[in-house]
Amino acid sequence: MSDSVEHVRDPCPDRILDDVGGAFGMGAIGGSIWHFFKGARNSPRGQRFLGAIDAVKVKGPALGGSFAVWGGVFSSFDCLLVGVRGKEDPWNSIASGAITGGVLAARSGPSAMAKSAAVGGLLLALIEGMAIGLTRMSNSLAPSPEEIQKMRQEMAEREKTQYRSGAETESSTSSFMS
Repeated sequence: MSDSVEHVRDPCPDRILDDVGGAFGMGAIGGSIWHFFKGARNSPRGQRFLGAIDAVKVKGPALGGSFAVWGGVFSSFDCLLVGVRGKEDPWNSIASGAITGGVLAARSGPSAMAKSAAVGGLLLALIEGMAIGLTRMSNSLAPSPEEIQKMRQEMAEREKTQYRSGAETESSTSSFMS
C-alpha cells in the first residue's frame, strides 16, 4: 500500500468557482442556523420568531459572502502552488491556508497577518492530517486485492460443494422413491 494520498480534483479555473460556491453555501446555511437561534435568543418575548428571521435575512448572506471570499482566495493560492510546484499534495493546501489567512488580515498589520497565517496554516494542517488519517484507516479496514481473490475462490468452492451435495441428495431421494 502506498504511503501517499492521491489528490485528484477539477482543473483550476473550475475548482476556484466550485470552491467559492461551496464555501458560500456552507457559510450561508451554517450562518443562517447560527443566527436564527441567536436572533431568537436576543429578541423580546412574543417577537422571537420574527427576530430570528430578521437575523437570518441580515447576517446569513453576509457570513456566506465572507466564506466565499475565503474559499476563493484559498483556491486561487492552491491553484497557484499546484502550478508552481508541479504537484498536488497536502502541502499546497497547508501553505494556501497560511497565505490566505495572512492576506485576508493584511489590513490589520503585520502582527495580525502573522497570527492569521499561523492559524490558517494550522487549521489546514489539522484538516489535511485528519483526511490522511481517515483515508489510511479506511484503507486498512478494506480487504486487499489478494484477500478478495481468496474470498472469491472460497465462495466458488463452497458453491460447488453445495451444488454437489444438492445433486447427491436429489439422486438419493429419487432412488428412495423408486
